[in-house]
Amino acid sequence: MRLSYLAYTFSLVMKYFSIVLFFPVIVALWYKEYSSILPFIIAMLTAVLLAFVIKRSVAGAKNIKSVNDIKKSEGLTVVTFSWVFAGLFASIPYMFFGIAPVNAFFEGFSGITATGATAFTSFDYPHALLFWRSFTQWLGGMGIIVLFIAVLPQLAIAGRQLFFAEAPGPTEEKFTPRIKSTAAALWKIYAGFTLACFILIINFGMDTFEALCTSFSAMSGGGFSPNPNSLIGQSHNILWVVTFFMFFAGASFNLQHKAWSKLNPLVLFKNEEFKTYFSVVVIVALLLAFSLFANMHYTFSDSLVHAFFNVSSLVSSTGFCSMDFAKWDYTSKILLFTVMLFGSCAASAGGGLKVTRWLLIFKIMKNEMMKILHPKAVYNIKIGNYTVPKEILYQTLMFVSFYFAFVVLSAFLIAILEKDTVIAVVGSVAAVGNIGPGLGQIGPMGHFADLSAWTKIIFIIDMLAGRLELIPFLVLFQKDLWSFKK
Repeated sequence: MRLSYLAYTFSLVMKYFSIVLFFPVIVALWYKEYSSILPFIIAMLTAVLLAFVIKRSVAGAKNIKSVNDIKKSEGLTVVTFSWVFAGLFASIPYMFFGIAPVNAFFEGFSGITATGATAFTSFDYPHALLFWRSFTQWLGGMGIIVLFIAVLPQLAIAGRQLFFAEAPGPTEEKFTPRIKSTAAALWKIYAGFTLACFILIINFGMDTFEALCTSFSAMSGGGFSPNPNSLIGQSHNILWVVTFFMFFAGASFNLQHKAWSKLNPLVLFKNEEFKTYFSVVVIVALLLAFSLFANMHYTFSDSLVHAFFNVSSLVSSTGFCSMDFAKWDYTSKILLFTVMLFGSCAASAGGGLKVTRWLLIFKIMKNEMMKILHPKAVYNIKIGNYTVPKEILYQTLMFVSFYFAFVVLSAFLIAILEKDTVIAVVGSVAAVGNIGPGLGQIGPMGHFADLSAWTKIIFIIDMLAGRLELIPFLVLFQKDLWSFKK
């Protein structure tokens, strides 16, 4: 790898990340909370200073004008370190409001990875800090690198390696000839849906500030809310609106762009991944509604709204709640845990293992069984009309293996630390899948503040690895990567 290219690109990302730290300053000025301005200014200046020092201290970095020939390994490294430092800078403001450093780092990384697990035990904080929690999720939901590719001319060509390093998946799909145009199109849909959600829930009576934060968190698949009760107590109209946007936060934005371009929503149902995602949400939500009606004695209307809301929340890895589902009956909790494992679509703001990978796993299993019956037959595995290459199938198997190995290892370590298997297993699934709340102590009305510092550190690593979909994170541990040249 070329250290000068790494230094230049990383410093560029950090310099522009410092700009987003000005938005909570605007909120502080709006609400006349002048004492809450300084923490964000300090975080902003720290990011700028780091960018300046790195660019000046690495030989040759300051002379680079473009990174159009950046390599894949360099892109992976830049993306991973950008997310690590974005999480660190996102954490700085929390420390100025009396939050312990490990809890501040937990909150910062949970925000920027759009996980939504919280270490807050109180919500008595200025509007600027509560805004920052949700805003970091909105930035992280679509991806900070994707945002910078969309707006920075320096990354117009080189952005391909960074784009797919930030959101690796079973396929590398772009729907415009230029990756910069693809990134811009994704952000237009993302921002447009966020604005629509904001307008609708205000129209149905939600407070303006809470509506803004809720819209950020809903479309990012995040789940942070300025309300300690999340969305408990909101009207059915608001819950249905948020359910709709959470569902589409977990659907492929590439596919949604195609549907909007053709002004034909039926395009969505021609896609095998979306049809599977839609079917799972509807089926599990209906089963959950029946369970709530029969076991929890909810009314028919309440059963439907809370079932669809919480299934959409967890399948899209958002983590909002309309009721404390940790107190629901065992059957209902098992259904919710199932969708936590299932995850959202590829190229979405949601987390989890992703629907496409589940489809490929089941198709590989079916293929192997057919080979036993017909050894000489040749079978191709397809997703829709797309024949999946063998290398993609191999990568999928490796990813799934690493994913569950990560969950198992985390759960094992946390079970030892906390002596609680529910926290260990559900917490690890929720952290690696960027889902947020779990069950028991870390349920939707609980928090992670009382866990040990080492448990929080493990969860931070899980959240970061999950948001990067493991690959860029695991590549950092390969010694061949750390061979530098000018």
